[in-house]
Amino acid sequence: MTNEIALNKLINQFQENILSSHEDHGMLIVETNRESIRSIIEFIRDDQELKIDFLTTLCGLHYPANKGKELGVMYQLHSLVNNYRIRFKVFFSVEDPHTPSIQDIYSGANWPERQEFDFFGIKFDGHPNLKRILNVDDMDYSPMRKEYKLEDGTRTDKDDSYFGR
Repeated sequence: MTNEIALNKLINQFQENILSSHEDHGMLIVETNRESIRSIIEFIRDDQELKIDFLTTLCGLHYPANKGKELGVMYQLHSLVNNYRIRFKVFFSVEDPHTPSIQDIYSGANWPERQEFDFFGIKFDGHPNLKRILNVDDMDYSPMRKEYKLEDGTRTDKDDSYFGR
């Protein structure tokens, strides 16, 4: 299995929904939209040549400088038969932090989706039990989002000129 074969199959099937693609350290990385991510993941799982049958990683992303695409989800999948990995990224607005759940496609997505809901506030539509698993229920913020200052502005014991500021 090669990145070229996988990308050609994806483009043939989902041409208008493949927003971008590139290789990083030999792994194909494809950006798509949240409306088509379920269809794409089902396709690569069921395709007889690709046979991508294992969800390796599902994690949240937060890029506050990307207006309109601040939040995202990264899916890394693996074909155990072909020893081939592929990564998908989906981005959306922080004001509308919804994306479809893939828990019914890969049961291993159950807890990672709950974790990303807990830490990033991403709501996975269709998830059967989306609730906090590590933080307290009454927490009113998402701790992994970059929505806080990195340093205490009230500190007087530090000279910023030493740090290039």
